[in-house]
Amino acid sequence: MKFLEKFTEIKGDASFRKFYRNTKNNSIIVYAKKEKYKNLLIYDAINKILIKNNILAPRLLNQNYKKNYIEIQDFGNETIYQILKKKKFNNFQIMKKIINILNKIQLIKDKQIKNFQKKNYKIKKYDNHILFNETKLFSEWYVANKLSKNNHKKFNYKFNNEIKLLISKLNYPNETFVHRDFHVSNLMHITPNDFALIDTQDALIGNRAYDLASLVDDVRLRTSSQFKKKIFNYYLSKNRNIKSNEFKDDFDILSVLRNLKIIGIFTRLSKRDNKKKYIKLIPYAWELIIHRMRQNKLFNDLNFLIKENFPKIIH
Repeated sequence: MKFLEKFTEIKGDASFRKFYRNTKNNSIIVYAKKEKYKNLLIYDAINKILIKNNILAPRLLNQNYKKNYIEIQDFGNETIYQILKKKKFNNFQIMKKIINILNKIQLIKDKQIKNFQKKNYKIKKYDNHILFNETKLFSEWYVANKLSKNNHKKFNYKFNNEIKLLISKLNYPNETFVHRDFHVSNLMHITPNDFALIDTQDALIGNRAYDLASLVDDVRLRTSSQFKKKIFNYYLSKNRNIKSNEFKDDFDILSVLRNLKIIGIFTRLSKRDNKKKYIKLIPYAWELIIHRMRQNKLFNDLNFLIKENFPKIIH
């Protein structure tokens, strides 16, 4: 739209949205002609729930849904990812603060709220069907581009059965607020003790291990296995009602499924949308998957299937 030309576009988002900085109003304009219900209406509704529960998220300042945009609070340029990459700070202390935010999120009981059109929006369940369909993106995009048509068909049949079996082994119910992309690039640094959460439009009610897996096994931020374990154990220390073995199985399963999905999405971004920059993250996504699969016998069959078809990745 022509009025957007006077604002500075903020690059780097993988979705169909476009972001523009309005320095005069200290605001961000979110423009979304495609998938605008999710990217505008749902985004604001989820933010309202977070704000209601004393979690920093962008407030709505203005909206023109007919013209495909909303105007929201601007939290600046600095993400927690950028802070951590500077290596001048105690990264574990920052992670502890993030876990404390996650614990607040997981206490949220609100599952519906009125959106800016004065209609009720109810957060959907992150059911097994959604989880399965997301994981299938790995085979639909990555495997389809790596194997012959016949071998892809054989792989797909076995892969789908393995994923269904893993999902059936999840222990914790879908009853927790889940951001679904909870990682340090979606947390904005406001002050040393105040972090704001963005990119919230995909939130669902799901398994409490999912957001922790997103944070610990973040494909964008390379950390040691010792550091990952330290964050995981800190979460457990703050949630002593959790059965650690069952929770660890859920964490491992959801981490593997999430990173398989991410490989599929990054391949799709490259092949379909000509967004090539995400391809460079795929090798680390594989490292994370292999690390979790080798730790847990639940993945023996999936590990064998991938090794059989991608011997250079798992050797």
